[in-house]
Amino acid sequence: MERILIVAPHPDDETLGAGGYILKKKKTGNKVFVLNMTHVSEEYGHNSEQVRIRNKEIKKMCEAYKLDGYFNLGFKPTGLDRYDDSEIIQKISSVIKEVEPTIVVLPFFSDVHSDHRITFNLCYSCTKTFRYPFIKKIMMMEIVSETEYALHAFKPNYFIDIADYIEQKIQILYYFESEVGIHPFPRSEETIRANSMVRGAMAGVKYAEAFIILKSID
Repeated sequence: MERILIVAPHPDDETLGAGGYILKKKKTGNKVFVLNMTHVSEEYGHNSEQVRIRNKEIKKMCEAYKLDGYFNLGFKPTGLDRYDDSEIIQKISSVIKEVEPTIVVLPFFSDVHSDHRITFNLCYSCTKTFRYPFIKKIMMMEIVSETEYALHAFKPNYFIDIADYIEQKIQILYYFESEVGIHPFPRSEETIRANSMVRGAMAGVKYAEAFIILKSID
């Protein structure tokens, strides 16, 4: 049994990048945890209704995936560059030591959103073998609306067949109503389905999610 930690810069990134992967791994008896980096807050200028709605969305997402744990660090959205690295790393490290994941899934290192790049850099620094020997595999996921705008091309070397899970993934994505738009908006059902078909064609299946493996130890 694997212990998988998905790291999401923002709520919904876990679903955009690895929703099918989460569903498939849970189906086969693995434990899946999500570490979310940022969160809306009245302290950051969001109103109470926005906070209530986002908390409700996250609760529904966690229940749909039957997650084994959800960690919300609560940093300011679009504001990770305003914190000291050491403050963020300390919190990430604490979660990783508690979960002891065998697999860590991170955002793509070159995603156009600064929160994504900072999340990758700081989380990756918390995967050193001599400090976190339980981590056996590190992967980067593809998050539509961010990864396709990266200056470095995302060239996947690992695919997950999600044909049996694509509909449920899209259903869960709709829990985040404010984040989903109408095509050609990138976070749309059409884009998710089309991108999954392209990745599926690369892997010889109907729908797939794509990842880049950075390290794998057997």
